[in-house]
Amino acid sequence: MNHLAALGRRLREARRRRFPDDDMQAFALRIGVARSTLQKMEQGDPGVALGRYYAAAEVLGLASGFEALFVMEASLFDDDGTL
Repeated sequence: MNHLAALGRRLREARRRRFPDDDMQAFALRIGVARSTLQKMEQGDPGVALGRYYAAAEVLGLASGFEALFVMEASLFDDDGTL
């Protein structure tokens, strides 16, 4: 399974756990997207903007994980002189 498909699966699971009474249309309204966009997100469609996933994460109370995206740990082999 590719990473975006896994992300979509986790989004679907989180949506169902946090808002069990919401159907896709109701949750799509919560995050400000069309139902079709939410469906694409849950399928891991690479054409969906990252901001849409962030909006969903905020509503689900999971946005803190976005701070870690693209953070590289310092390495002894880095040339910038910092560790």
